[in-house]
Amino acid sequence: MPERRCARVIRGTPLLFMTQVTTQAPLPPGDSITLEDSGYHKGLKNRQVQMIAIGGAIGTGLFLGAGSRLHSAGPALAIVYAVAGVFALFVVRAMGELVMYRPSSGSFVSYSREFLGERSAFFAGWMYFLNWATAGIADVTAVAKYTQFFWPNLQQWIPALIALAFILVVNLVSVKIFGELEFWFSAIKVVALVGFMITAIVVLVSRQHVDGNVTGPSLVFDHGGLFPAGILPALLILQGVVFAYAGLEVIGVASGETGDARKVIPRAVRSIAWRIGIFYVGSVLLLVMLVPWTDYKAGESPFVTFLSKLGVPGAGGVMDIIVLTAALSSVNSGLYGTGRILRSLAIAGSAPKFTARMSKSGVPYGGVLLTAAVYALGVVLNLFVPGEAFEVALEFSAVGIVGMWSMIIISHLAMVRKAKRGEFERPAFRLPGAPYTNYATLGFLVFVLAMSWFAGDTGKILIYGLPAIAVLLVAGWFAVRRRVRALAENSPL
Repeated sequence: MPERRCARVIRGTPLLFMTQVTTQAPLPPGDSITLEDSGYHKGLKNRQVQMIAIGGAIGTGLFLGAGSRLHSAGPALAIVYAVAGVFALFVVRAMGELVMYRPSSGSFVSYSREFLGERSAFFAGWMYFLNWATAGIADVTAVAKYTQFFWPNLQQWIPALIALAFILVVNLVSVKIFGELEFWFSAIKVVALVGFMITAIVVLVSRQHVDGNVTGPSLVFDHGGLFPAGILPALLILQGVVFAYAGLEVIGVASGETGDARKVIPRAVRSIAWRIGIFYVGSVLLLVMLVPWTDYKAGESPFVTFLSKLGVPGAGGVMDIIVLTAALSSVNSGLYGTGRILRSLAIAGSAPKFTARMSKSGVPYGGVLLTAAVYALGVVLNLFVPGEAFEVALEFSAVGIVGMWSMIIISHLAMVRKAKRGEFERPAFRLPGAPYTNYATLGFLVFVLAMSWFAGDTGKILIYGLPAIAVLLVAGWFAVRRRVRALAENSPL
């Protein structure tokens, strides 16, 4: 193996961690030998990464959250899913280009550090943690809710705790076990959605009645059209729709543990577009042509509502198992992603030291355990406020999503600007329309956050909580900046 000058390179900032070794071969453009990526195993296979991409695109936001949003906005949900899906695709496409530049388990935290500086990396990483910490609470709650279908007298906190313990053990073993479990979780979700869509199409083509209603497009227009409740309710559900797409960026984190990432990741990113179109927009259009939108309700999967009204024996129970699978998949992805992101932060001094710890099997167990400890708060919420746990967690998760997606777009924008200055050549796999698509996406995310004010009491609580989140982030940065600078000056590779 040729000797090299090895460096933990953070381009665009003064933070250079150099360990001098005689060199014969220069590092190729975009390649960084980084301390944050050391110790990981290339344990994820192509089929697993493809399913991780699907799993990120299909979760409880569709299976569970779509019920309340259909009840609020009606068929307009399909349009909102399509519009938000376009911007979600811009985010994941920007993430894909960054991965092609340099695959890293530190993902957008590593890219923020390189192109924007350590403070930006600190913000990106902890907003990601906020997203998945609160989303994990929502998903643990979903697990508890759908377990009660089979054991109605079981208190919510018990299945929530059991599910968390199971997923935690899986994530602590190895990335191979995580990848295999996520593969089957995602496969179950895809099979369930395809099965629903086939059933729905058969019902529509045969013009069957469902709960006394004639199915078809007329069911939409006979109940107020595409915007039966008006434009405002459609805008108010934007935040929940963005939550539904959270998880798409996990493929960026997975790139650091994927064999031949530059070949595998573009395939996964390209496939997300048609998955959003079919599974989200297509499913909602079918749902509103099968059952009046007013029949859907919060706390119940719209798929369960339809199948129950169709009279299929045991269909509701089967779909509840699917929703349970989707929630477990999301908890699984959350523990995986945050463990890697926290390690990236810890290596630079921006997170507690123990979150940098790595097991012999290549698992950053310190970060995984910290996230699991926060998820345990979800168990407590299910003990004291079982009725409100899901919605409260969802609102605060949206802040993390907006912050984290914004950092991906801004980091990509900084990379594009450097490329225009001739500092390096952009990868062939690119975000179309950049930088204009970057600006449009940032504007959309700001709008989503602003709409929280009109989204009821929980939305106002969220807006009032933003200053507190900002204060915590600023205080956190001032608490760690000396350590970050010390590591920048003295850290060996």
